[in-house]
Amino acid sequence: VQLQAFGGGLVQPGGSLKLSCAASGDIFGISVMGWYRQAPGKQRELAVIITSSGITNYAASVKGRFTISRDNAKNTVYLQMNSLKPEDTAVYYCYAVQFRDSYWGQGTLVTVSS
Repeated sequence: VQLQAFGGGLVQPGGSLKLSCAASGDIFGISVMGWYRQAPGKQRELAVIITSSGITNYAASVKGRFTISRDNAKNTVYLQMNSLKPEDTAVYYCYAVQFRDSYWGQGTLVTVSS
């Protein structure tokens, strides 16, 4: 499984940004997809994940501001980020689970700054 993420960049506080991540390769059996993030000097943490049936799990810090969606036909997951805060600044990593294996994308930098 290869994961390619798109959509990072610089945005002002209060702004919005949308990330996308496409899975390719041997994609049969991918159950969970989502996003983790790693802020400077901090450990990687869960942002949000979604199952193939649409069940979501949001970190408390992003709930109500971020929305994850998934297009199973395109093997793509999207992350709409609204009301962004400086503390959302991080490298966002796409994540997928296939059977018992986990996969990571290359990461895309999101910087929230005025």
